[in-house]
Amino acid sequence: MNKTLIVYLVSLAAFLGPFTQTIYTPILPEVTKDFGTSSFLVNLTISIFTLFLALMQIVYGPLTDTKGRRKVLLFGIFIYVLASLGCFFSHSISILLVFRALQAIGIAAGSVVAATVIGDLFEGKARGKAMGTFQMMVSLGPVAGPIAGGFIGGSFNFHTVFLVLVFVGAVIFLFNFIFLKETKTETGSTERFQPRDFVFILKNHTGASIILLGFTQYYALYNFLVFLPNILNDRYALPAEQKGIVFLCMSLFIVVGSFVGGRIQGRFPSRNVIVTTAYLNVLAVFLFLLVSHIALPLLIVSIMLFGFFLGTSLPVQTTLLTQIFHSNRSTAIGAYNFFRYIGMACGPIIGSWLLKIGGYDTIYGFVDVLFLCCSLILMKQFGKAAYKPQ
Repeated sequence: MNKTLIVYLVSLAAFLGPFTQTIYTPILPEVTKDFGTSSFLVNLTISIFTLFLALMQIVYGPLTDTKGRRKVLLFGIFIYVLASLGCFFSHSISILLVFRALQAIGIAAGSVVAATVIGDLFEGKARGKAMGTFQMMVSLGPVAGPIAGGFIGGSFNFHTVFLVLVFVGAVIFLFNFIFLKETKTETGSTERFQPRDFVFILKNHTGASIILLGFTQYYALYNFLVFLPNILNDRYALPAEQKGIVFLCMSLFIVVGSFVGGRIQGRFPSRNVIVTTAYLNVLAVFLFLLVSHIALPLLIVSIMLFGFFLGTSLPVQTTLLTQIFHSNRSTAIGAYNFFRYIGMACGPIIGSWLLKIGGYDTIYGFVDVLFLCCSLILMKQFGKAAYKPQ
């Protein structure tokens, strides 16, 4: 088995989740017009995808531990391809909503299985490097999605976007079918899943602190994704194209950070990397609060730093989880992903409420306080005795 090839194949399956989530966001007005519906219902097609992507993490995690990696991944991609075909043929918004939910139900397997397979195949520095590649691919998803969707939708129509997803999903299914062998070891979990398995994950203080960090990071990230366009419009009157460039700067630095995070594992203690990057994110958000209203270049620098430190932390988190929870690592990754997606959903909701109370400074001030509290918890936890595999 070519391990490097397998890393890219399973990472591509994980990439499809965020890629599919955001691929047609640039052409939402065209979707609304084509279906003759409201923007609320069209936006709901993205929200419902995110909801099922989160919920299925706690389903696929235990399934992957008990049924095996290959079987679960191939099943999920197969459902995704069929659902994408259903989206292509959808002639009403209600049917599109159903198939978008099915898309998420299928491709949610990607991120769980990918991290688990990497944990199975690699140890030590090699695992950290492979996790860096995995997180880099996942981080590319929300960057590449709108770019690809804007190009395809502008050149053809929004239905063609889903046809492209059918093709891409089918290719990824085929290559994983051919090359991916079962990596679940004999010592892996074979018992039937019970809800207390998640309680076991969350009762582990180190695991719980990493999950808390994942929630906090995605809560903060989606506050930037949702509210930064308004800041750029209100304070700097930027056109849509220039707003896209600002977002691209932050997204690319998340990707670069993921690459760096994978490469530095083994050179520095993982706990030091996680705690240090968490505190650096506190400083990056505080810098954003100070300079976002002063000058656009300073604003861009602050969000690039935020993206870089966030990205650097991501592969270290998944590497640690697969080390700590050796026998049920898929369940741990599923719980971790679930809470990350909950943070993604909570960010815009709580942020909208804070915006009404005190404006943008209140939104990002709360983000910074949340990050600081999380950093203190991490420092306290990782300052204790060394974590042990379970």
